[in-house]
Amino acid sequence: MESNYHTLKRTDNQLLVITHLAQMLTYITGFGGLIVPLILWATQKDRVDGMDAHGKAIVNFQLSIIVYCILSIPLILLFGLGILLLILIGILSFVMPIINAIKASNGELPSYPLSLSFIS
Repeated sequence: MESNYHTLKRTDNQLLVITHLAQMLTYITGFGGLIVPLILWATQKDRVDGMDAHGKAIVNFQLSIIVYCILSIPLILLFGLGILLLILIGILSFVMPIINAIKASNGELPSYPLSLSFIS
């Protein structure tokens, strides 16, 4: 008798919420906002319904933030535009995980603005 246990995914909106909120670790520890969601996504994407879509969105958003921060460095020399970009990045990287955690708790798909598609 074969078991279909591995093909069934469980619904776990709480874990999806935790995965989104784990991005806030960057504000507490200085790192971890990419690492923890990446580990949760990699280990749970085949077990939790929706984790693949949420995990990809989070990883793409975190990688996009890193790229935008790197791009803002030379822009600081150009009339301080990089400072404005860093402020915008700081606001988005704080607000969007909270908004998407609320969406995840309601069973909705995440949406991160200005997110580049590294993983599809």
